[in-house]
This record gives sequence, structure tokens and C-alpha cells, in this order.
Amino acid sequence: MYFDPKDGMRPPPFKHSVYNALVVPRPIGWISSISTDGVINLAPFSFFNALCGAPPCVMYCPNGFKTGTEEEKDSLTNVRETGEFVHNMCTVELLDAMNATSAHVPSSVDEMAAAGLHAVPCEKVKPPRIKESPIALECVVLQIVDLPAWDNTPPNTMVIGEVVGIHVDDNVIVDGMIDAREVKPLARLGYLDYAPILPEHVFSVPRPD
Repeated sequence: MYFDPKDGMRPPPFKHSVYNALVVPRPIGWISSISTDGVINLAPFSFFNALCGAPPCVMYCPNGFKTGTEEEKDSLTNVRETGEFVHNMCTVELLDAMNATSAHVPSSVDEMAAAGLHAVPCEKVKPPRIKESPIALECVVLQIVDLPAWDNTPPNTMVIGEVVGIHVDDNVIVDGMIDAREVKPLARLGYLDYAPILPEHVFSVPRPD
């Protein structure tokens, strides 16, 4: 079938918006930030990825509004005001905690603590990282980009950050490399679906040159 997205993202026979299921799998942007009042915010984002390696940069998109309001999300307000955030790797073991941090709660709630996770200070930025996560990227904001939005839809925004500090759990380093078999990262699919990257799923393919 073919359809023009401007005609809507639920053409027959689809019952739900189809776009999130079209580009998969995606890494989960599990972003910790901190308000100017010192309240920790932690939220997962479906639109997240690495952008370049020298210098290392990442992006995430805190699109839309807080549920039931026309206020921007705390993960956007915080980085506008402080210029800093942390990406925490979400693993298979952390699925339930990650899902808990997607709940819509007041800005006064420390979502890291509410999910039973432990905050660890970073080296170069004020937002803490998640102790239980094997990999964390300390980031400073390079640019906040307003993306296109259709009429009568909430705004779309991209936050681009430069990675200024990297934390890697020694247990996931094997033979001088990060071993995905030890990390067991979690991938985001469409709708409410996720996929585990388990040891038996990992394989190497030599390049032709």
C-alpha cells in the first residue's frame, strides 16, 4: 500500500499511528536532567540517536506537551534553563524502571527515585546519572531545534548535545571492547513493543575491505 502522511498516519487498515513502527529498532533516549530548583527529571524518549563521533554528539526529541496541558515537557524546560543532560543506557534488566519513568507526574516529583533507581553524581554536568545503567553520557546542549509541526498538532523539538563525559561499567568491557552481550541493551519498536538484544542475538560480519 501507499499513503501520503499528510492525509493522516492511520490509513485503513491501520488502527493506530503507524510511523513509530516504520523506523525500528531504535535506541531509547533515557534522559536525566535537573531543574533550576534541583529536582531530578528522568524520562525515556523514542526519538534518540547518535549523530557524530568527533566530537561525539547525540540528539533526543522531547516532542509535544505535558499531558493535558500546553506546557513543554520538563526534559525540555530543564535543558533550556541549565544546558545539560545525561543519556543513560536502558538495558533489558531496566525495562520496568524505564517504563515507570514514562508516567506523567508533577514537576516536583523526582522520577529517578520514584522508579527505585539510584542517582550518582556526574563529573562535568549537574544532572545525575543512573547507578544501575552500565553506560552514561554526560552532555552539554549545543542547539535546540524547532522541527516542523502540522496545523493543530503539538510542537516538535530536537535537543542536540555534545558528549563531554562517558561512564562505562567495567563489567561490560571484554577484550578492549564494549560487549553488547554483557550490556543487553533494549530496543524500541512501534506501538508498545520493545526488543531485547540478548547474547544469542549478537553476531559479527567482516567488512569486504
